[in-house]
Amino acid sequence: MREPAQMRILPDGRRLHLHDGPIDLIIEAFGAASEVNAAYRAAAARFVTVLDELCGELFFLRQPARTGGPRAAGVIARRMATAVAPYGERNFITPMAAVAGAVAEEILGSMASAATLSRAYVNNGGDIALHLAPGERFLVGMVERPDRPSLFGKVELHSTEPVRGIATSGWRGRSFSLGIADAVTVLADHAAAADAAATIIANAVDLPGHPNITRVPARELAPDSDLGFRLVTQKVGELSSHEIATGLDAGVAVADSLLAEGLIRSAALHLRGETRVVGASVASGWFVAPEKSSRSLIHA
Repeated sequence: MREPAQMRILPDGRRLHLHDGPIDLIIEAFGAASEVNAAYRAAAARFVTVLDELCGELFFLRQPARTGGPRAAGVIARRMATAVAPYGERNFITPMAAVAGAVAEEILGSMASAATLSRAYVNNGGDIALHLAPGERFLVGMVERPDRPSLFGKVELHSTEPVRGIATSGWRGRSFSLGIADAVTVLADHAAAADAAATIIANAVDLPGHPNITRVPARELAPDSDLGFRLVTQKVGELSSHEIATGLDAGVAVADSLLAEGLIRSAALHLRGETRVVGASVASGWFVAPEKSSRSLIHA
């Protein structure tokens, strides 16, 4: 029998930490104290059911996305399947590519249904679902390396913008990657959609066959990985400036196509200190140079 879910208010007295197996959430809500408390109670009540719900559908969730396949039963699993559906015909991807974003969305939805909040976020390991009431905004820091967080920029999101989901993927993160991006951060209308797109773009930032890139079959590292025996990146050695540009160009081409299809709103691709930005943020100035952290800054 596994340990029960863990729930606690962090020492800052503002944020809620929920942990159960592989799911680790940092939550913050803004509003009247009574509303924030109600939101946190709702988040905790929904959270204790999530892992068992997902485990009950793992066989389906680890299958490649395809049209006409079996339909998921749970609301989170259906959200995951919907997020990866646009990619199934052209890429290998399973609903697990959207699990973190989909869980963040579900917990945020339970909070918003239970309380009146001005702002709220659910951060699931860098994949973030946002709630913004009219007139509100969030500052989000863009992490250069998920394994050693440091900011290379930030994005300011306003309630008038459609973005309510942010996700980051890369070979140094919690999940396996087929590519070599240090970090790809995607802005989309929903967290699950951002999660799936970040996976696809990060996989595309690559230099196939490069001798300085070490890859290992995913199943050798995690026997139950949905990636099977596909080679996942474990080490990226020295790269020339031309090779860095080539790898980023490949990712930008994919990000541009997803932007044109309306699957994302923007993306920032980061590799070895070089960053490329795709999308509306180039014109609107969403991505700006990093500043010192503040209470209003959350990290993707």
